[in-house]
Amino acid sequence: MNNSELDKLGLKNIAKNRKSIKLSPNQLISKGYFAEKQLIPLVIQPAIPNVNLLEWTTKNQETIQAMLIKHKALLFRGFDINSPTQLDKFIQATSIGEPISYNDRSSPRHEISGKIYTSTDYPAEQSIFLHNESTYCLTWAQKIYFCCLQPAQQGGETPIADSHKIFERISPQIRDKFIAKQVLYVRNYNDGFGLPWQNVFQTSDKAVVEEYCRENAIEFEWKKGNRLRTKQIRPAVIQHPITGVNVWFNHAAFFHVTTLEPKIYNALLAEFSEADLPHNTYYGDGSPIEAEVLIEIRAAYAQETVVFPWQAGDILLLDNVQVAHGRKPFKGNRKVIVGMSEPRSYENLK
Repeated sequence: MNNSELDKLGLKNIAKNRKSIKLSPNQLISKGYFAEKQLIPLVIQPAIPNVNLLEWTTKNQETIQAMLIKHKALLFRGFDINSPTQLDKFIQATSIGEPISYNDRSSPRHEISGKIYTSTDYPAEQSIFLHNESTYCLTWAQKIYFCCLQPAQQGGETPIADSHKIFERISPQIRDKFIAKQVLYVRNYNDGFGLPWQNVFQTSDKAVVEEYCRENAIEFEWKKGNRLRTKQIRPAVIQHPITGVNVWFNHAAFFHVTTLEPKIYNALLAEFSEADLPHNTYYGDGSPIEAEVLIEIRAAYAQETVVFPWQAGDILLLDNVQVAHGRKPFKGNRKVIVGMSEPRSYENLK
């Protein structure tokens, strides 16, 4: 299915394309898919007018959790969600604990209200490669939420992909090498490109940064001119903490310099040595990731990518371990907000 066909899909047409329609026990919602073989996201809509999503959610928390584990991505559509406050309440109703902060940042975004943030504030003409949120961190969110308050005039979709299926598409030899060696993330801050360390760590106190790095297994080095370099080794593959299935869970391709768009890639290489690039990835032993390996990984993401058009009021709830996400370029104003919940740690998975 191409993008033009997807753009035609709306509330009236989902019923024609979904695999099945099932009503909840209280007859308030219906469930289905955008297309016969497109099993993510599961689309949840009101079956009758004026269903209050927050009230329904509060009464059906276990049902939503079971659906998320089974279907991996849930799209709530047609419930008239139109504010950060509503998203915050939805997160609290569908999570264990409160929403969590965006720490150890890798992309520009700003806080809107509480722990609700803008989606990545990259220029509209740039795409964002698919990834699971914060895999380079020692602690990351199990659940991530996107809420569309205003869809772009053109483009701006949030593509998603099944992380287990990505894992299965990558050859066993490549998977085994990454499992054995893991991934090394190298980042440089305050070199004139990318985020400054003050923004990433939300402090201007070097001692606070150093303490955070020690607590989170991050090697750090202060360079001349108030600049910082960090290195951290993280797994490339993990088992889902509930289902136990293997998932491709890393930023190995996303953070590798060759994944950048050619214009940005060429500008960086003209200005920085490899050691001083804003971010780059290697095998965990510091050896380079082969070009053909990166090509295969990117192809696996592309083959599993699902794209659908945003509608105002949509909430997309993802199991951040089971599903990767990205962003398409867009034109016009676009407002998509983000929240995260249920912190998990690599240490707790061992």
